Amino acid sequence: MSWKSRALSPRSILPALAVLLVLVAGAAAHANKPVPFGDRVAAKGVADTSADPTAALDAADLELRVGPGLEAYHRATGEHAWSYQREGATALHLSMAGENAVVVWDDGLVTSVRPGDQQVRWHRAVPGLADWLRGAGEPGADKRTEEQRKQLAAERAAAALRTVRESTPWVAVVTPELTMGFRDADGDLRYNSKPAGNCVYDPERTVATDFAVLVPRTCTNSTGQPVSGGISGYRLDSSGWQLNAGPGVEMKALDARRVLITDGPIVTPKVFDTWAAAPEAACGSPAEPFAAVRPVGSCGDDGARPQ
Repeated sequence: MSWKSRALSPRSILPALAVLLVLVAGAAAHANKPVPFGDRVAAKGVADTSADPTAALDAADLELRVGPGLEAYHRATGEHAWSYQREGATALHLSMAGENAVVVWDDGLVTSVRPGDQQVRWHRAVPGLADWLRGAGEPGADKRTEEQRKQLAAERAAAALRTVRESTPWVAVVTPELTMGFRDADGDLRYNSKPAGNCVYDPERTVATDFAVLVPRTCTNSTGQPVSGGISGYRLDSSGWQLNAGPGVEMKALDARRVLITDGPIVTPKVFDTWAAAPEAACGSPAEPFAAVRPVGSCGDDGARPQ
């Protein structure tokens, strides 16, 4: 077999140039690729120009605020330390999970930030959260002013985000159609739960302690009338639990572990211990001497508290 060399004609060069141009364009696009999730972290107000703006700070010395992003200020001086913003999104609410700041954004994203070194640790999208924050499709939604929309979104973000400070801090995000739990250490999804039947979760009545999150459910029958619902309890170190409850049940955290549950005028209020995952026995009741969880404080017995 013989090989013959020949010069490339202008026509044969064109495909090669086209491929080269595509490769160059692709490389340029990759070089200018937006930061994932639109994250922008910038140090501000550094008094000493020779200081490293990315150096770690003492988180206890910082005051954190939201709007339009997550803003950090030096407590001692009020000087702006750093800002974390996301392109096209507005921060609505923050809550601390241990030493980390967890933020709800108006586009339905939840992020965790380590204030000391300004590291964005994880991002998680919660289905349906953005629509619920906006009140999309609700009666009268089109009549709300812009200020009313902002106020509604901020209030709902505060209701949706619950942080738990047990030995392994974690984050619960509650919407009417879904509740999700994330381990703050790495953002790992630990559970997601949808309400059964004609029920919805109620973020505004949700309560968090240092050990669990209790989420009430509102249910209706086939004609739309309220019927008995329940309360779903969630923990990361054990399986969750279910409590029966009426449609108007109210909950109030008494301390780091106990929640007062009031379920209408007929049912006697009870105290639920989220550390023991059981109700306390009422003071003076026949069951008190044999109860798994004895009353705390009011009966002269502080009980065993977790260390």
